[in-house]
Amino acid sequence: MSKTLFARGARFAAVVGVCLVAAACSQTRPELTANSSVVAGSGQDFVVNVGDRVFFLNNQSSIDGASRGVLDKQARWLQSYGKYSITIEGHADERGTRQYNIALGARRASAVREYLVAKGISPTRIKTISYGKERPIAVCNANSCWSQNRRAVTLISGQ
Repeated sequence: MSKTLFARGARFAAVVGVCLVAAACSQTRPELTANSSVVAGSGQDFVVNVGDRVFFLNNQSSIDGASRGVLDKQARWLQSYGKYSITIEGHADERGTRQYNIALGARRASAVREYLVAKGISPTRIKTISYGKERPIAVCNANSCWSQNRRAVTLISGQ
């Protein structure tokens, strides 16, 4: 083998090696959040680090101070991760008729939607649905259970 052929082979191998190293370096790992097991920008990140639900007083659909804090975080997260759309589920406690609670859940979901739109989230990214009293997370005959069921839940859907 001549020196020239050997030099060309060595240069080719060096170029291939550099390309392989560059390709390996370009593979970025997902950024982890404060909770080191949650990937930033994931649905789990939204639930764990932002909060996916707000609560309401009995027979109310107005957004209170605690809810505004959660919804402000949701708006910032949704602005950062524009690839996601959301569905807002409105819920009510077991008291009242099915028809009344479906309407109340719809008002709660709409209140959350309107708040997020006012914070700059495109209305085309937001759907709402009401389940009324049909999907409780706590079942008992006490205010502690009822208050958990008076909620709006924001669900993330992929690109």
